[in-house]
Formats: sequence, C-alpha cells, structure tokens
Amino acid sequence: MTGVRIAGVGLTHFGEHPERTGRDLFAEASATAFDDAGVDRDDVDSLYYGNFMGELSEHQGHQGPLMAEAAGIRAPATRYESACASSGAAVRQAVKDLRNGEEDVVLVGGAERMNNLGTAGTTEALAIAADDLYEVRAGMTFPGAYALMARAYFERYGGSHEDLAHVAVKNHEHALPNEFAQYQREITVEEALDAPTVADPLSLYDACPITDGASAAVLVSEDYADEHDVDAPVAVTGTGQGGDRMALQGREYLARTPAAERAAEEAYADAGVDATDLDLAEVHDCFTIAEVLALEALDFYAPGEAVGAARRGETTRDGDLPVNLSGGLKAKGHPVGATGTSQVVEMTRLLRGDHPNSDAVPDADRGVTHNAGGTVASTTVHVLEVSR
Repeated sequence: MTGVRIAGVGLTHFGEHPERTGRDLFAEASATAFDDAGVDRDDVDSLYYGNFMGELSEHQGHQGPLMAEAAGIRAPATRYESACASSGAAVRQAVKDLRNGEEDVVLVGGAERMNNLGTAGTTEALAIAADDLYEVRAGMTFPGAYALMARAYFERYGGSHEDLAHVAVKNHEHALPNEFAQYQREITVEEALDAPTVADPLSLYDACPITDGASAAVLVSEDYADEHDVDAPVAVTGTGQGGDRMALQGREYLARTPAAERAAEEAYADAGVDATDLDLAEVHDCFTIAEVLALEALDFYAPGEAVGAARRGETTRDGDLPVNLSGGLKAKGHPVGATGTSQVVEMTRLLRGDHPNSDAVPDADRGVTHNAGGTVASTTVHVLEVSR
C-alpha cells in the first residue's frame, strides 16, 4: 500500500458569480491545481467530482464527464453526491483508490452554482438534503433544523447566543486576508447579536452565505511522486466517514453528531493520531452551532465545553487550537459541492506555509478537515500531515 500526497491545489474566489457556469468555475480551479502540481493532465487516471444541486441550479446531471472536459482531461469521471459532504466523499474515495494502487493520479474537486436560484430557490434546493417525507413537507429548513440542535445543546449543556456570536466574529476575522473568501470584513459581537433572527436562537450572522465557487486538488501516490520528482510535502494520512439517520426526530442525540464522531475515530486510527496530536482544524460551520458540535465530535472538547471556546480565545488564530483559519463556511463561503475539497485545499496551503494565515501556525505539522452533509447525517474527516 502506498501513501497519498497532495501535489497541487486550486480555488476560485467564493462569492456571487451569476454570469459563470459550474463548468467555467471548475475549469479555473482545476487549471490552478495543475499549475500548482506540475503534473501532466495526460497522467490523470480519474476525476472524482462533488456536486449537490446541479440538476436544480443548472438543469445539468451527468456532470462527471462534463467537468473532465472542462478540466482538460480525458480520464474516466464520476460525480459524488452526499449533500454538503459531496466532495469530502470524493476525496475519501480518491485516497482509498490511490492507496490500493488502482490509481496513480486523481483529480478531485467540486463546484456549485447557487446564487442564480435566489435565496428562496436556494433554500428550497438545499432542503432536499433533509428527509422529504418527515421534515421538508412539514416546513423544515436547515436554519430551522440547526436552531433545534442549538436549543437542544443549550438545554443540555448550557451556553448562549453570545457564545455563538464569538464563533462568527472569529471566522470573519480569519477570512480578512483570504483572497478567496466571500466576506473579507469584520463583524462585532454586538452586530451578530443585533442581527435579524433567522430561526431562534440563530440570527443572520450565525449562518453561512449562499455561494458560488469551485475547488480542486491533484492527489498522487507516493510512488508516482517519487518517480516523477513531484514536490508534494503534504500527505493525507487518515480518512474516515460516518453516517446517521436522516431526519432529526429519528436521532438518539440532537446535541451531538455521532456521524462525525465515528468519522473522526476512523480517520484518527487510520493516521495513528489522536486529537492532541493535531495543530489546527477546518470544520464544517454551516451554522455557528455546527462548529461547536464539530469540535466536540473531533474530540478536541468534551460534550458541553466547546461552546465557549471562541469566546475564551482558544480557537482564534492566536489560540492553542486555531479553527477555520480560512474563514470557514461562515465567512469564506459554502458552495456546497466544492466545500469538502476546499477544506483540504486550505489545510494544504496552511501546512505548506503559503496561506495568508500560515503565520499563525508556523510550526504546524498536522491538521484535520471535517465536512458534513445535511444535519450531519453524512460526515467525512481527513487528517493531513507535513511529510518531513
């Protein structure tokens, strides 16, 4: 079995691109990744591509071969769909196939075009990641679902909306120097608390934005990297995936995310690490409460302890565990199908030292990415390490 290296990465700016198509966005991200990797497109064995709502937003299914063409490759291509964890699942499959020798070079990535649907249309499209029979038909939206999870958390463990406001403020601050971020502006705790309520106790600044964008990474086997003298200092050493019941009323817990716990346990065992060995994290903060739940599922905090982490300064760029130095989904943006790979892209840049926030973690050797679908019914977790 061979190891897996990240040879090159690429992103588009995350934000509103009403004039651009998904294939145009992915063409840009993949071109950047190939330029970064220095790998010939003819060497690519497969494309694994994440996308969630292409049929709704662009009336386009069968996107795998379409995106291979956009990327300038002729390799077989497969689309992966796991709601907001779509390209996280694509990364996991790429890692597994590279390790077992089925592939030597895989282009992995994702894209989503959302803003052309408008707020109401995007909300409706995203809702199909919930249980249609038991949630969507009853009027459930994801802001409402995460509000229920936040209320359950507060009732069981304590905490407040002000604790969540500190998460939003932190992630906006982290996004300031990130040229790919949708929101490069500061907010205050007071602004977050005074913002319009979306679903009590969550307000506007507790939610990530509607985002267009694409991400891509060229993954190679260690054997290929050695043979072709590819400069790829960051390796994927752990991968894990977990699942849970789709609808909230079928869950044993609302204030915990067992799918993420299982994914983390598997990824840590795969990499031979535990949470104390990790220097930083990129987690799926589609809502501020989601970051809290992720940090506990990843075993950085015991249940009930992560809600105050941002307020205490522990997860800021100057804290002991910097979280979402990219700005996270909250400020960097969340083009659904692109998010999982984009976390891997940002972590790679942070560990290589060429991210604008790398100066916050100059000695970092290991990081973890956490990508969740729906109300964390699907989760992938990846451990990345600098190979010395």
